[in-house]
Amino acid sequence: MRIAALILGLVLPLLACAEHHAESAEKTYTEGKHYTIIAGAAKPAKSDTVNVTEVFWYGCGHCYKFEKPLHAWLKKKPSFIEFTQSPAMWKQRRPGVPHDMMWTHAKLFYAAKAIQGLDKLHPVFFDAMHKERKMLFDDAEITAVVNKAGFDGKNFIGVMNSFAVSGQVKQADDRQRQYKITGTPEIVVADYYHISASKAGGQKEMLEVAEYLAKKLKK
Repeated sequence: MRIAALILGLVLPLLACAEHHAESAEKTYTEGKHYTIIAGAAKPAKSDTVNVTEVFWYGCGHCYKFEKPLHAWLKKKPSFIEFTQSPAMWKQRRPGVPHDMMWTHAKLFYAAKAIQGLDKLHPVFFDAMHKERKMLFDDAEITAVVNKAGFDGKNFIGVMNSFAVSGQVKQADDRQRQYKITGTPEIVVADYYHISASKAGGQKEMLEVAEYLAKKLKK
């Protein structure tokens, strides 16, 4: 009995030390350094689910590069995190780029969701722009890309111009203004925390910060 008590007395402190080490080894992130709070946003209450939103643009090379680490993270993210994407829109100032091009690309995203083809068309649109150097602005070009992916391109254009898709695009535009997005890709947690690659330290780090903040909001 004494031997058992002695062993227990030796093991418990070791376990406590191991637990303390694990806690201290977990990364922590600081407001203002790794992320910011969106000005005017209401502080979220703790919840069973936490929304993490990526704001992106199909024409953004950084967003295209972000797809690989993003999908790797999605496979292992905590189940309480609900991930969504929201297209960014602002006037283009580059020569030869139509000012409403990003609005057209936002329509691509929501039309693909409407026909339940986003999983397949989302990477197709990225590849079309960054591998095939397409602009995805002209109806004929969009129709051809969608047809090649195995969907009805003519019907897709009709869905793009529907009232429902226009409403979703308007909501996305309002959302990016609320988030005060200035670049892509950027991440917002619970409509409150704003994360950029420059502050987080990189694209992979953006996801680490997002998960850290989501865990803080988990009930």
